[in-house]
Amino acid sequence: MASHDLLDRIRQRLEELNRSERKVADVILADPTAATSMSIASLAQAASVSEPTVNRFCRSFNAKGYPDFKIKLAQSLAGGTPYVSQAVEPDDSAADYTRKIFGATMAALDEALRQTDPVRIEKVVDYLIQARQLHFFGLGASGAVAQDAQHKFFRFNMPVTAYVDVLMQRMVASSCHTGDVVVVISWTGRTRELVDIARLARENGAVVLGITAPGSPLAAECTETLEVATPEDTDHYMPMTSRMIQLTLIDVLATGVTLRRGEDFLPHLKKIKDSLKSTRYAAPRND
Repeated sequence: MASHDLLDRIRQRLEELNRSERKVADVILADPTAATSMSIASLAQAASVSEPTVNRFCRSFNAKGYPDFKIKLAQSLAGGTPYVSQAVEPDDSAADYTRKIFGATMAALDEALRQTDPVRIEKVVDYLIQARQLHFFGLGASGAVAQDAQHKFFRFNMPVTAYVDVLMQRMVASSCHTGDVVVVISWTGRTRELVDIARLARENGAVVLGITAPGSPLAAECTETLEVATPEDTDHYMPMTSRMIQLTLIDVLATGVTLRRGEDFLPHLKKIKDSLKSTRYAAPRND
């Protein structure tokens, strides 16, 4: 069952549910957003049923249990007002849209985790650890992620740059050599300039890694990819969950490189961290 049609499936099956499960369904359908933040005990109490009944209801909709059901429910709320964020409605209060955005983000991250292949993570870390120099490319919201990646990876004692301008990306790609690694970040993988730049970098000997959509034109030009597909609509004016997933994948890769470097590398990271101490006011004392 696709997560996005969960609410429709509940509505369609109301007549075939037993009396207790129908009570659970009624509570969820009355306020699906509120249900995503309820504990199993709270939902059971609201429906006047037992917790095992709630679990049985969840499993009947192909969920592994209540936590998995709540994730699917949050995902099924996708598709509200376009151009703002999934599930947000024009008359939502601050409490409503705050809860919805946090819920949608957590659900998207969980779905991205399910799709992320640890074998591919290992392969990408292998390439990163061997890089002679490292370049991160991204445009728009993905450009901010590229800059965050530079902030993370400069700590690893290798030349690292981030470029968010197409002409600079093209010039850097044309000057790449064997041993260089280019990481291209694009949610859709369909931006023509980035696809051309990835091809150009590979033609000049660079390893090209993509954080992008499965089966996209960009993925086809990459040496290796981390591919994630989530339901965020690219017509939204403010990309949200896509950026959070990309940032999380960058953190995963940076952690992988740190662990590969081993304990001998930790003093170097500590030295960088310690260099900032003099720039901060002392923390307040709890006397």
